[in-house]
Amino acid sequence: MMDAYSGYHQIAMAVEDQEKTAFISPRGTYCYMVMPFGLKNAGATYQRMVTKMFAKQLGDTMEAYIDDMVVKSKHASDHLEHLGEIFAVMKKHKLRLNAEKCAFGVGSGKFLGYMVTRRGIEADPKQITAIRNLRSPSAIKEVQRLTGMAATLNRFISRSSDLCRPFFESLKTSKRSFQWTEECDRALGQLKDYLSKAPFLVMPKPEEDLYLYLSVSGHAVSSVLVRKEGANFQPIYYSSKTLIPSETRYLPLEKLVLALITAKTKLLPYFQAHTIIVITEYPLKTVLRKADLSTRISKWSLELGNFDIRCRDSANIQRLAADREPNQGPIQLKRPKDGEVLRQGLGAN
Repeated sequence: MMDAYSGYHQIAMAVEDQEKTAFISPRGTYCYMVMPFGLKNAGATYQRMVTKMFAKQLGDTMEAYIDDMVVKSKHASDHLEHLGEIFAVMKKHKLRLNAEKCAFGVGSGKFLGYMVTRRGIEADPKQITAIRNLRSPSAIKEVQRLTGMAATLNRFISRSSDLCRPFFESLKTSKRSFQWTEECDRALGQLKDYLSKAPFLVMPKPEEDLYLYLSVSGHAVSSVLVRKEGANFQPIYYSSKTLIPSETRYLPLEKLVLALITAKTKLLPYFQAHTIIVITEYPLKTVLRKADLSTRISKWSLELGNFDIRCRDSANIQRLAADREPNQGPIQLKRPKDGEVLRQGLGAN
């Protein structure tokens, strides 16, 4: 885990642009000779520089987001070699690191707000502890803080829109008429219980088939993308979307296709790089291929036609799980009722 020392200041300003950064102080007029913080394109400029510098290493032995960098190795014996390559590039381009924020030879660490470990990506324990220690809100600002904290962890939460719906409903009231209802209290308790055993997320292998489970309720659509490792199913990403009033009037099959479209939008890189197998008991494939489609379904069908998406009957799930060894953790295989979804049993162990 590495962090650049005052990263933006390591990029020199073009001489002709220096005067454009001028500012007045009590001691005189000054301008920046290096790129200052606060410019709209400062982050993009720095990211472009890092991407150009480490073009050969990014995605292989290194990941970088602006000035936060991670050097990764599958085998400890290769790690020094990988670090040597990165340091050689840094030395060539005179990129300096902040030693206080660097950690070497670690098996896990915090990166972009998440814990990156050998097993996969886990939620930050501090964020989970902060939610579990929350008391029932007594004001709208406290509810807003709660929803913000939940939104930070929504990629780990199955059906997050359904689970957090009572919180958002309470925000629709005015400050004077604010009430924290029993339904909100139950939802907060369920959220705390869920986060006490939050799943870890894994990274798919190149070109492997991924499985997508969809869920539809009266006010939200949700999905979970998983991969199969031996006899286990491991979650990659949970996504959820609250329906706007017009979408709540869609037909059930239209909502199911909307759930697929929402998953495609949020998980686009996975759809572009993998074959996505949608597990469903409903005739999604037939609906998308019908000639007499509504304008809405026709538009969605064209969007989905750009990807390798296959529909598989849920009966095949039984065959996929037939080889599961006992005591490997639950996985729900029955047809979900309205609003239910395959949830934290996926890869729980």
